Amino acid sequence: MKLGFGRLRDVLKTGSGTTSSEEEKEQAEGKSKIETEEARKTRIEETKPETPKGNEEITMELKKTGLEPKKEPLLPADRTGAEKTGLIFFPAFDWAISPTHPEREERLLYTRDQIFEEGLMDLPEIAEYKPRLAEYRDIARVHFCVPDIKAQATTPHLIAAGSCLVLGDALMKAEVKNAFALVRPPGHHAMTVTHGNRGFCNINNEAILVEYLRKKYGIRRIAIVDTDVHHGDGTQEIFYNDPDVLFISFHQDGRTLYPGSGFINELGGPKALGRTINIPLPPGTPDEGILYVLDSLVLPILKDFKPELVLNSAGQDNHYTDPLANMRFSAQGYAKLNEKLAPDMAVLEGGYAIQSALPYVNTGIILAMAGLDYSCVKEPDFKPGMFVQAARDRKTLEEVVAAQLENWKNRDRLVEAEVTKHGDFYRRKKQIFYDTDMIQEFQEETIRMCPDCQGYKTIDSHAHRGVDDIRIFGVSVPIYACEKCQAEAREEYRKRLIHPGYEYVYLQDKKQDEYRAYNTRIKKETVY
Repeated sequence: MKLGFGRLRDVLKTGSGTTSSEEEKEQAEGKSKIETEEARKTRIEETKPETPKGNEEITMELKKTGLEPKKEPLLPADRTGAEKTGLIFFPAFDWAISPTHPEREERLLYTRDQIFEEGLMDLPEIAEYKPRLAEYRDIARVHFCVPDIKAQATTPHLIAAGSCLVLGDALMKAEVKNAFALVRPPGHHAMTVTHGNRGFCNINNEAILVEYLRKKYGIRRIAIVDTDVHHGDGTQEIFYNDPDVLFISFHQDGRTLYPGSGFINELGGPKALGRTINIPLPPGTPDEGILYVLDSLVLPILKDFKPELVLNSAGQDNHYTDPLANMRFSAQGYAKLNEKLAPDMAVLEGGYAIQSALPYVNTGIILAMAGLDYSCVKEPDFKPGMFVQAARDRKTLEEVVAAQLENWKNRDRLVEAEVTKHGDFYRRKKQIFYDTDMIQEFQEETIRMCPDCQGYKTIDSHAHRGVDDIRIFGVSVPIYACEKCQAEAREEYRKRLIHPGYEYVYLQDKKQDEYRAYNTRIKKETVY
């Protein structure tokens, strides 16, 4: 399928870079195959006692695990001399929510035709990588999957997440200067606890990437900029209490669009206030408005935060033809946004105008990341000036920018004032609706207000699905937790194993990189 970009091929011929040799390609393909096979061997150990374990036996086992030597992280390579843009294309043609659902096989069909027929994958500036499966441990590092990972993460989900990890490795090894994971299913609505599919998402690809990079390479300060038209509530929730992860989301105002969140007063947990920056946009906001927010708010905050990595949740449903939203962004606007933001890695999220938007937007983003001319990438019906920012909406954006700049400026004082309000623990209750699977979840989240670290987290979750109710308890130890919090958290897990009210109990020890799931009905514990 040719989309008539006219000058595109001529422009691409002028791009800098050298073509890889056949030998290099064979080596890269061979390496990818080896990595794929190794990834298939998931490190799952199941303990299947014939009789329930006693408290003493479990306690001894946990203490023993806590004494295991830690594996030192690798150091990221210097990317100063890297020239290529890493790219993985995984359209998951064998997975769909339903045959007629917006998130179905055909979603990337026209994009596939476009990028292959226009020869984008053969550019000397592009390094194509092969997908691999994420391991169950990679998923458990982020999620409490109910009842287990296999139930929530199908093979396409594991490949989409694994593709991000492949590109993350390439980035850390300085094989590429930046990368774009053009994959589905999407993930930014998936939260820590996942009972099912919500917002088309089961597991959170970008959060899985963040925790993987932290554990393997010691990366600490990371910024995530979510440009999907829907608020990235899952990514926000996962890192809400983490002062080392800056989450910025601009999206259509939650009063007018799913998931109904992402307002400027959602600033982060007590010790991470100001590290969540939400920018609700008025419906109908065009390129001008979104780029104004980027220049006036997002880029100054990123410069001040000084992240080691900038990741982009690259949703494409702000486009003026998207059937699920009401924005007025163009392919040129998306390419310009990417050029200005200059993310180290972009991960595809939403975008459901499969013929009129995605082929153009994805092409523009790929060219922008590769440092090539994208000026000829335009939709057939697009004319410059066809969408103008309303004066009233411009004023609204100026007010949002001013308020969030003030919040960012005062973030440390906000944290200090908030911490003094709480004792040893901070608690908040939440209601979460799974719009796809029609599940109503009630949560109580508890954060240990530790003076020495960000504190461990527990989640008591009760989900209603028709007549089938499930209650679970999860304990999460952050990667930079102090030893006291780690010990307390593991004791919380141990105590809940004999609690009669829970069907499943989970331990997520990111510091030790150990993950456990206990089925109280059959007395079986799975260790990832």
